[in-house]
Amino acid sequence: MAVYVDTPRHPVGRMIMCHMLADSMEELLAMADQIGVDRKWFQPLSHPHFDICKAKRAKAVAAGAVEVDRRQLAGAMRRHREKLATDPQERAAFKSAMAASVKGTRNG
Repeated sequence: MAVYVDTPRHPVGRMIMCHMLADSMEELLAMADQIGVDRKWFQPLSHPHFDICKAKRAKAVAAGAVEVDRRQLAGAMRRHREKLATDPQERAAFKSAMAASVKGTRNG
């Protein structure tokens, strides 16, 4: 099991962002908490992930996240989609994270 970060290349204002995803929701949320990414920034629509800036990416890598290229990121996404489709606990964790992100956005 692992957390993955791709190469920063997505401009948002003055920041350059990358994706952070994981083999499980538990790992993804634990890493977000560890590196200080608020759960309201959870991105559930395309694939469960967080968009993180380069500084947070560096913290994630220092905490054990695996640096991956686009192909490896796509493979991790495919594996996690399969897990979401077959594991009721993983689906429940996803739904919980999605609900918390929506709630956090409304309160933020």
